[in-house]
Amino acid sequence: MTAYLTEHLGMQPQKASVTFLGVEPIDVLRFQTDSGLVYVTSGCARHPMSDPSDFNPDPVRGPRAEIVVRMQSGVALPGLHKRLATVAAAPAVEGLILAADALIDLGEPLWDGSACTALVLEPDDLGAVPLPEPMDPVTLLRAIPITANEAAWVRLKGVDALREAWTEAAIDVTSPTRSAASL
Repeated sequence: MTAYLTEHLGMQPQKASVTFLGVEPIDVLRFQTDSGLVYVTSGCARHPMSDPSDFNPDPVRGPRAEIVVRMQSGVALPGLHKRLATVAAAPAVEGLILAADALIDLGEPLWDGSACTALVLEPDDLGAVPLPEPMDPVTLLRAIPITANEAAWVRLKGVDALREAWTEAAIDVTSPTRSAASL
């Protein structure tokens, strides 16, 4: 994972490792690019995601994902790596399957002092990381921080309606200090 990202982003990351009881460590890689900060989890995709009610999940085949967060530079984001590691551990701990257009409500600020308490997922420009056959590739999903009001809007109208509201209001979702979309 790190080699793939280093090649695509052209630099070595800083790394923080978070450990949860009963789960292998989750690393959060931080890249300082010309366009801002890129955070990527590493460890969520060690095993394929599966339905928690499946008593015999395939240990090789199945969807795999890692989370990508893109933010502007210049504002401290304390605690972000811990919250991202929590989301990345959720497939192993809670059976959550990470997929495009999913809404993940954290119930707490994504970073200390943030108004954003949830995430919506979409495919990231980094693409997918190929793995040897017969494993499925690792899908890199961009997680966009959203406020509680925006999360409610997604529940009522869907994620596409929220994206339209961002476009109409010219909201930069990479800004750590952005206002919520008026819905």
